[in-house]
Amino acid sequence: MSVPTLKRWAALAAAAVALGGLAACGEKPQEAGAATKKVDAKAWDGVQRSTYMAEGWKAGDRESWEQQLKARNQQQNEYLRAR
Repeated sequence: MSVPTLKRWAALAAAAVALGGLAACGEKPQEAGAATKKVDAKAWDGVQRSTYMAEGWKAGDRESWEQQLKARNQQQNEYLRAR
């Protein structure tokens, strides 16, 4: 290959890299609009009936929900289980 041909290939390669770099700058921001946002319900509201609902828990009762969490956390406490 001659020197002018190598310079042409080098210029084309540099132009391709520059265009590729500029193409990455054209990304649109990805923000959630008002239509995609939703308000979550309180955790203790739960569902009215479910096969996975813990015994003794009443949907909508915050205090019984907190008691169920405490009881479940105590079952997962390795220090208490190892005694």
